[in-house]
Amino acid sequence: MAVDTARGGGTASAPPGGTARPSGAAGGAPPAGHGGGCACPDCPHGVREGRRRALAEFRRRRDELAAGGGVPAALAHSPGASRQWVSDELTQAARTVAERTRAEAGFRLGRLWRHTAAAVWGAVALLLAAQATTAVLGAGWTAGRTAALAAALVCAAALTAAARLHRARGGVLAPVTGEDGRLSTSRTVAAVWVLLASYSVLAVAASLALAPGADARARLLAGLDLGRGAGLLTVLALCCAVAVTVRRAVVLRVRAQRLQKVRADRPRAADLLTDDSGRGSFTDVQYVAVCSVAAVFAAVRLARRPGELPDLPWGLALLVAISALTYLAGKYSEGGRPVILSVVRSREVGDLDAPIRTGDDIEIRGSGFVPPGAEAPDLLARTTVRIGTVHVHVPLVPVAGGFANPADTVLTVPVPVDVEPGRVEVQVITAAGVETNRYSIDVLD
Repeated sequence: MAVDTARGGGTASAPPGGTARPSGAAGGAPPAGHGGGCACPDCPHGVREGRRRALAEFRRRRDELAAGGGVPAALAHSPGASRQWVSDELTQAARTVAERTRAEAGFRLGRLWRHTAAAVWGAVALLLAAQATTAVLGAGWTAGRTAALAAALVCAAALTAAARLHRARGGVLAPVTGEDGRLSTSRTVAAVWVLLASYSVLAVAASLALAPGADARARLLAGLDLGRGAGLLTVLALCCAVAVTVRRAVVLRVRAQRLQKVRADRPRAADLLTDDSGRGSFTDVQYVAVCSVAAVFAAVRLARRPGELPDLPWGLALLVAISALTYLAGKYSEGGRPVILSVVRSREVGDLDAPIRTGDDIEIRGSGFVPPGAEAPDLLARTTVRIGTVHVHVPLVPVAGGFANPADTVLTVPVPVDVEPGRVEVQVITAAGVETNRYSIDVLD
């Protein structure tokens, strides 16, 4: 069976001469002998290999069943029984793949904090190299360069401490990761502006500490005046307000069943520019692009005048405001509750037209049956239809490279014999737990 093969692929013993890896050592390098085809469940190579084998076996089994092979001869005479057996086989195999995927995601998150900390200190190293290069080509090393480097060191130390504290949730990425396990565009943009503003203030504070006299300190304090930093502070306040508003709007819409959310395995950089299903989002792309341009402009102004807040022009601040409002409007307009438009009796070729009876297949037509991000087989298998008082799990119908059922606009399910004849209501429950409207049909005995 597919599940047995997939499970066996994840529990292979270490090769001769390899050392057993202690459990929980996800953050370090695998010991000698744990590489290549190793499938030990306690090392990163083994977890990755186990998932690869389970996924390959699942795809092979799915395509085999889609071609009509592998079905027991005792069930071949009954299309309904064979379809249910195929669905159960693929559901069990899909759950195995999902378990391996979650295990691999846990290992990756456990090691991600080191990569984020390394990226932070790499940025500090680049700043030091740039300062040294401009010092050689310019007027030499100045107190302003020392203040800028000191501010960068303080920020890097704080981010490293935060990464260490949240090492189980992705390190520095933890504060900008949403409750659905994806990187939040609004939180990331707001975090960039918070970091830029904090660095600017720290640079001014370090310059104050190194200032030689009262006149120099007065000029530095004048650089913090509201008239100079009004544009930066306005953009900072706006982006933070957008991040808070979007979070609350998403939570309220999910609870009201007006938005479907499915948790992702781990955060990805592409989450900043795409929707939950992985397709490019115009509102996200334009928000990130405009704010990135504005942040680069502010960083250049800060590099030119490190002793004061970067004076962001009001025209650029207005551009960021328009982009933020567009992003916010897009968040309020996306999603929607799944809906049933019609329910008809599924008719095979050569079958006679007839009313719906117990044992027949019905075709439910509508939209939103597969939430964004729920295209994985284990999530598709969670789609359920309530017919009267009976809950029917939507069977997985494989085709080459995917599944024909369930689909986002059409579901096909059998009417169980336990359904009482008469007027009954049909309702779809998606993988996100959202219920559709109720649609009444007549079932004959």
